[in-house]
Amino acid sequence: MKVVLEKRLGESVKAQIGLPVASALMALVFCGVFFALTGKDPLMVYDSMFSGALGNDYGLSETIVKMIPLALCALGIAVAFRMQIWNIGAEGQFYMGACAATWVPLNFPDLSAVIMLPAMFVLGALAGGLWGLLAGWFKTRWLVNELISTLMMNYIAILWVDYLVYGDWRDPNGLNFPLTAAFPDAAMLPSFGDLRVHAGIFVVLIAAAVFTVLFKSSKWGYETKVIGSNPVAARYAGMNIPRNVLLAMFISGAVCGLAGMVEVSGIVGKLQHGISPGYGYTAIIIAWLARLNPPAIILVSFLFAVIHVGGFMLQTMGISAAAATMLQGAVLFFVVGTEIFTGYKLRIVKGGADNE
Repeated sequence: MKVVLEKRLGESVKAQIGLPVASALMALVFCGVFFALTGKDPLMVYDSMFSGALGNDYGLSETIVKMIPLALCALGIAVAFRMQIWNIGAEGQFYMGACAATWVPLNFPDLSAVIMLPAMFVLGALAGGLWGLLAGWFKTRWLVNELISTLMMNYIAILWVDYLVYGDWRDPNGLNFPLTAAFPDAAMLPSFGDLRVHAGIFVVLIAAAVFTVLFKSSKWGYETKVIGSNPVAARYAGMNIPRNVLLAMFISGAVCGLAGMVEVSGIVGKLQHGISPGYGYTAIIIAWLARLNPPAIILVSFLFAVIHVGGFMLQTMGISAAAATMLQGAVLFFVVGTEIFTGYKLRIVKGGADNE
């Protein structure tokens, strides 16, 4: 008797749905072992996490607030990943978008919201898009590996924001903290009642709807898929690969930059050091787990936001909030580990008979 891997004739829908779910469950079990080894009841830990994030209005609102930038960054990443362009620079594009959007209220504080918010929206998206486009240009012009360029450009963007908030943009009345002056009310996105949930949620829903249509029903969506799966065939069919790479990287970066604008305008109300707790990096896991499917990205972003917010509840049990990051990493580990089973299936060969 032996076990062999056999290539599937087509994509398995059950595998595409079941494997991410199984990966998440295995990650919970894996981290549960660590909790047990430290003397904590894993069931109590997970109950504390999920009840803290979903058990009351405040927890639910904070979960949605965290979901918004995660979903936008993941949607941006999905655009590039469809073409198998590995944009790891969502974090830097997020920072550049936040930085560009901040320039408007700092220099034109008396603008009305009707002008202020669209200007911040456009500049945030444009800055993130150009930052992504630069990496795309390196790839098409000199064949620079985008994994390296986008990753390195993250540090440039983050340190550029630090340069500003520690220097020329630092609020003179901010008690020497690395942050800008607070935004005027006209620069803040509307929120709902006393909760911190803001209008950025509509940006997420609209972006997901637009990309769903583009991916499934547009010529550009078809070209990105063909280029990603078989560039030789795409070139033979006359598709302009360099142009599509540049366009994909610009759109990818623009959506991530928009996430930065939404964060400073919807929640923080100023630009400051460490404005992102790693949204751009977590979004890579989300996009991969959601199989680059826009509606699924919203769902997975919400689940990761639950983990993020619930992680802070663990501190009441004497557990570091870093446990949430460990859980996210475990999910990615198991997703990557089970990825092979989307294209292959196990077959047991025994006594001349095959059994799946």
